[in-house]
Amino acid sequence: MNTFRRLLLVSTAVMAVVGIETAAAQVKNTLIVHGLQQEVEVLRDSMGINHIYAANTHDLFFAQGYCAAKDRPFQFELWRRQATGTVADMLGSKELTRDIGTRLFRFRGNLAKELAHYHPQGGSIINAYVEGVNAFVNELLLSPNPLPQEFVLLGIKPQKWTADIVISRHQGLLGNIVDELNIGRAVLAAGATTVADLMWFHPKQPDLRMDPSITAPMLSKDILKLYNAFHKPVSFEKEDKAGSVSFITPPLPEHGTEGSNNWIISGRKTASGAPFLANDPHRAIALPSLRYMVHLVAPGWNVMGAGEPVIPGVSIGHNEYGAWGLTIYETDGEDLYVYDLNPQNLKQYRYKNTWVTMEEFTDTIAVKGAAPVTALLQYTVHGPVTYIDSANRKAYAVKCAWLEPGGAPYLASLRINQSKNWNDFRNASAYSHIPGENMIWADRTGDIGWQVVGITPIRKNFSGMVPVPGDGRYEWNGYLDIKKRPHELNPQKGFLATANQNVTPANYSHWNTVGYTWADPYRGNRINEVLSADSSITLEETKALQTDYFSIPARTFVPMLASVSLQNPTLQTAKKTLDGWNFILEQSSVAAGIYAMWERKIYAEANKRFVPPALQGLIRLQLNKIITWLQSPGDRFGVPAQQERNAFLAATFEQAVAELQTKLGGSITSWTYGQTAYKHTTISHPLVPIMPEAVAGQFKVGTLPRGGNNHTPNSTGSNDNQGSGASFRMIADVADWDKTLLINSPGQSADPGSPYFKNLFETWAKDQYFRAYFSRAKIQANAMGHEVLRPAK
Repeated sequence: MNTFRRLLLVSTAVMAVVGIETAAAQVKNTLIVHGLQQEVEVLRDSMGINHIYAANTHDLFFAQGYCAAKDRPFQFELWRRQATGTVADMLGSKELTRDIGTRLFRFRGNLAKELAHYHPQGGSIINAYVEGVNAFVNELLLSPNPLPQEFVLLGIKPQKWTADIVISRHQGLLGNIVDELNIGRAVLAAGATTVADLMWFHPKQPDLRMDPSITAPMLSKDILKLYNAFHKPVSFEKEDKAGSVSFITPPLPEHGTEGSNNWIISGRKTASGAPFLANDPHRAIALPSLRYMVHLVAPGWNVMGAGEPVIPGVSIGHNEYGAWGLTIYETDGEDLYVYDLNPQNLKQYRYKNTWVTMEEFTDTIAVKGAAPVTALLQYTVHGPVTYIDSANRKAYAVKCAWLEPGGAPYLASLRINQSKNWNDFRNASAYSHIPGENMIWADRTGDIGWQVVGITPIRKNFSGMVPVPGDGRYEWNGYLDIKKRPHELNPQKGFLATANQNVTPANYSHWNTVGYTWADPYRGNRINEVLSADSSITLEETKALQTDYFSIPARTFVPMLASVSLQNPTLQTAKKTLDGWNFILEQSSVAAGIYAMWERKIYAEANKRFVPPALQGLIRLQLNKIITWLQSPGDRFGVPAQQERNAFLAATFEQAVAELQTKLGGSITSWTYGQTAYKHTTISHPLVPIMPEAVAGQFKVGTLPRGGNNHTPNSTGSNDNQGSGASFRMIADVADWDKTLLINSPGQSADPGSPYFKNLFETWAKDQYFRAYFSRAKIQANAMGHEVLRPAK
């Protein structure tokens, strides 16, 4: 506290002491900011949240953009380059494919119509936000001080934003096109029956039959290279330096880990008598965090929560009336089309028995260290052309629902931010096109509700799970009205929980708009078990559930060991360690350490044994499928079934113990789960490897033990170092918004010199929260900083 106060005293010219429930001196800092219409007040609390008070909507979102860019300038610049396809101008020709893909998949519709989709004042809100970002960019460029480290290291400068950067789709959770291509390849390699046996399709079975005109050689090329390039994370390598330094990014997120948990509880089942809402979105754990917390107050606006820092508004949070949250609801909004090309003109494709000429655009792309490159961007009636096989006269294009107006991720939250009741919320949700989500709502009138959102195609004669010819026989029959997607108000059981598992009601009627693949059910099942058993749920119990490490797979696997014979004394001791274990993947638990490694070996060995060589890399078994086979082995493991199943369990258990011995030593007591050498979280600023040791310490966030895995409600991924999970969490008791609990990691700021760089890391790693005050009196009493942004005269 004293260090922080000294920093504030040095940096400010005016000091005001506020004597409401606080002994901390507050410093009132006045800044002149070009572009504002009236004064804006910003109170910053001890956790780093900016509480922005504006006199009008323009200034509110201007200030949001200004404050967020000030905290995360390089994150903003990197987003801008990804959105505009200008990464090669920073990193050279290796990023040319990314930039071509970005430009190929950019939104090319009417921008004014696009901005208006997200809010009746969408154009003015988004442009005000952009003005605020640019106001800070101007300050950086005009300042006599050095630019932030990232810019210096790469030899670049921040550049101005435009509204079309905000609506970029490059960082959206877009669809299943990669799986669709791989499933198509798998069907052609092994047959639809084999693929259906290996994959866990539900609640309906898709038609996996390939159109006979599509053959295996036709799908063997790198068809989706441009698609995959344009939305992958940017990585930096040694040659990306400016001068003689290197620059390294954190590890990429784990495969298949995008998810979330959320639930709503009726006041009939809570200790306060008012509804609770909980949400923890699971994305990559990185520095800076994907999420950014903010409180926005102006006439017609009073909303607090988190969203992506580069997007105006709040995607997960609450206002005075209600709270909302989201998780992914699997939605298939992409399809891969294969075309015959005209032998006489390879720019023409066959569609509905005629040759149609592709629409074309050209873009010039600047490339660091090389001459500019002119890219030819081609489109069919279905969408962007990702690959042309001239030798075999084939073309491939991706039809994307998210290229329709309204496809920018999370921006429709602007409408939700002003919702006052369930009907308002549901009407606002109807504009939320991307991603497909389980949106939940809880309000002060006592209503709780669930609405699935997302633009979803209607397919009448094909499943969308395999590539199809683009000749006009396989078309979407429009999009389903979002309000006709699954929804429920005030469920009879008193709660509703979603965790990316299938939650579609059995009596739902629009099955040709529902996906076939879902997350494993264990997170959702555990949440439902706990909420079903409790009739007077407290905030503390809700916290415990959101950070719960109980493993349903462990509860299933461990009893199977009872019938497994293990001869080696170390194996027997390891097995005995699991006797009486509570199936909780606690950091300090040796049993958890043994089990977690065994589960990994079961998963790896099952995929190795049961996925044919021709399908390796195309299909990965889900744990639910493996558990089902182990519970009812039939002859899948061999004959006799039970004996061969037990041999599989013994072999994988032996593999797990052997790896633990190598990894952690011969003493079983040292095999605790949460430790630096095993399950942990390490977050480092990407500049650490190039800093002198005396300086690097300021840039390190640190390493702390973790528990859980990707199948516990507190989802921490499947790797030793947690690469994904809930960096942000929220729990709201709608009876009192000042009791709202939040956490984000590692901090609000990306500046190692800021007190908000890693101030939340330890709290987050220990599965704790802080109170996020909403009332002006509480905020002011606990504020650590006070700025007034004044317009230039």
